[in-house]
Amino acid sequence: MARLTAMTHEQITYLIFGIVLIGALIFDLGLLSKKSNVVSMKKALVQTLFWVGLSLAFYFFIRWEDGKDMALDYLSAYLLEWSLSIDNIFIFILIFNAFGVKEKYYGRTLLIGILMAIVFRAIFITVGAALISRFHWILYIFGAFLLYTGVKMFTSGHDDTYNPEESRIYQFMKRFLRMTDQDDTEGRLIVWKRKKAYFTPLSLVIAMLATTDLLFALDSIPAVFLISEEPLVVYTSNIFAVLGLRSLFFLLRGAADKFDYLQQGIAVALVFIGLKMLAEIVHLKLPNYLSLIVIVVCVLTSILYSMWHKRRGSGAGNH
Repeated sequence: MARLTAMTHEQITYLIFGIVLIGALIFDLGLLSKKSNVVSMKKALVQTLFWVGLSLAFYFFIRWEDGKDMALDYLSAYLLEWSLSIDNIFIFILIFNAFGVKEKYYGRTLLIGILMAIVFRAIFITVGAALISRFHWILYIFGAFLLYTGVKMFTSGHDDTYNPEESRIYQFMKRFLRMTDQDDTEGRLIVWKRKKAYFTPLSLVIAMLATTDLLFALDSIPAVFLISEEPLVVYTSNIFAVLGLRSLFFLLRGAADKFDYLQQGIAVALVFIGLKMLAEIVHLKLPNYLSLIVIVVCVLTSILYSMWHKRRGSGAGNH
């Protein structure tokens, strides 16, 4: 009992987070998901609301346990990661289309890829937190990198002519591993031929999903560290956002082309966060709640403008 009472607020939050996460995964995978089953729009909506609701409920727990400031940082980080995960979905759709993955295997493939991505992100966050605690000036490098990334993202468009053969993981697996082009593998990741194991195209897709998310993490995790240096905020916001990515994929895959300007909205938010950190060099510290306001305004404005622009374009086409 003495050990329990000696636990810090942060340790209690980590403990509750772990319990909630395990319970949520069991519920999501056991009750809402089935192997090799096509996910309907209704089920995708239920799962998305489940993960978003759980993430928001955790905000109130952090506020109660760790204070208003940390809760605000968590919410800002989660909304930024969630917004970036929407952008991530565009690439996931292109990967599935490029490899001709059957729809009934989407759920399982995404699940394994996302769980791998969580492991990679956890390693990345741990290394990042260790570096920042020792070399605080790295945050200014993050700020400059984020500023560059935001400008580049704003001026570039989505790559609709995605070519998987240009991916490094594709080239690596093709060169160093035994691969089969066999399509009728019934969702298996490995098949045996003449007593030798061969990786299937589905295993390649999973590897590409995980590494693609890792590339996105190179932008998003530094952005979250600029919102908060607390590993607790970075870990929880990332994991909640990534775990909701699978259901969000099924919810938005049919409407992905309706958010043409979302990338620009996210880019503006990234530029602001980068500038906010660089402003501290001249001892100008902006309030944390400003990040939340900018993220919400940028994402909502870009989504609404995208929908208006689509509607206006279709209306003009009818005349």
